[in-house]
Amino acid sequence: MTPAKPRVVLGVGAGIAAYKVCELLRRLTESGHDVHVVPTRDALRFVGEPTWAALSGNPVAAEVWTGVDQVPHVRLGQGADLVFVAPATADLLARAACGLADDLLTNTLLTARCPVVFAPAMHTEMWEHPATQANVATLRERGAIVLEPAVGRLTGADTGKGRLPEPAELFEVARRVLARGNAPADLAGRHVVVSAGGTREPIDPVRFIGNRSSGLQGYALARTALARGARVTLVAANVALPDPAGAQVVPVGTAEEMRKAVLEAAADADAVVMAAAVADFRPADYRTSKIKKSESGEPEPIELVRNPDILAELGQHRRPGQVIVGFAAETDDVLANGRDKLVRKKCDLLVVNQVGENLAFGRPDNAAVVLAADGATTEIPRGPKEDLADVVWDLVVARL
Repeated sequence: MTPAKPRVVLGVGAGIAAYKVCELLRRLTESGHDVHVVPTRDALRFVGEPTWAALSGNPVAAEVWTGVDQVPHVRLGQGADLVFVAPATADLLARAACGLADDLLTNTLLTARCPVVFAPAMHTEMWEHPATQANVATLRERGAIVLEPAVGRLTGADTGKGRLPEPAELFEVARRVLARGNAPADLAGRHVVVSAGGTREPIDPVRFIGNRSSGLQGYALARTALARGARVTLVAANVALPDPAGAQVVPVGTAEEMRKAVLEAAADADAVVMAAAVADFRPADYRTSKIKKSESGEPEPIELVRNPDILAELGQHRRPGQVIVGFAAETDDVLANGRDKLVRKKCDLLVVNQVGENLAFGRPDNAAVVLAADGATTEIPRGPKEDLADVVWDLVVARL
């Protein structure tokens, strides 16, 4: 017997960003989801009904009076595995927060008993208005996941916060939320900080001391936290990956820059996960010109000094109730070195993984052992980095 396809209701608000949702719809259908598009009346001014019907393979309606014998205003929400609203305009957020039911989409939102995700898109002033922020807070308190909008080009010449995140990243949110089934958004109302990537310490304008970290594990942690309802600050060092939808991304380069960004974001964070590979040392002197070969051909020695220990500083100066998670990439004596680091850094959890040729760095999979300050040990078998991220957040939630 063929298993049923996950059923997604894709609500579309009346914003210019509706055209980007066509790409989200395509990704959902091509990955095996049964998608029913429910636009608002005015959303059809931006993208018409034939487009939504052709891309979804299902009939499209905006009014409760269409196909009334099927009771769509009740059945759509009852049968959905996920309701995903994009773009969620200021008007639509307000109507959803107030519990209005003046069209098929708002009726569906009231009857849905599955996870609901809103991807807002509007001008910066509208997003920052106290009314919108109050509506967002209300929806989050009720268990909905409301993503933070991206920063970038808006309608016309305006630029700022309010841009709809890219469809590929919205799809990742939908995929992660669906993977959790009806599990509650257990990080809702929480602010988490995740570091990712690898710092680079410049030697001269051309060369640097760095490492092999790609940022994939840190980004998996950020995406998974977003799917669990968290407000996420992602401090990313030298990462060539698209910004996760809904995360505030702070790009940094060096360990000093990462320290400043992480400590600033951690001031009001409930949890901090240091997944980045931070260089232990940096050159004592930065050469403003490229270092040339000497006549003898022998390289000049480079004096190194220690970088700040960000994880240890977080452990020493944590705010009450804050959970600190470190990562330890080891090549030898993995668990022994991990236990020593757990004590020295004063963190609650330490994710220990073996690195090396074709291990961890740059790969989509990972395996680890999570050591806890209370003596607990959790083994995570090799699998997708998102699965490891979910286990880490499970352990964090249990300690918040």
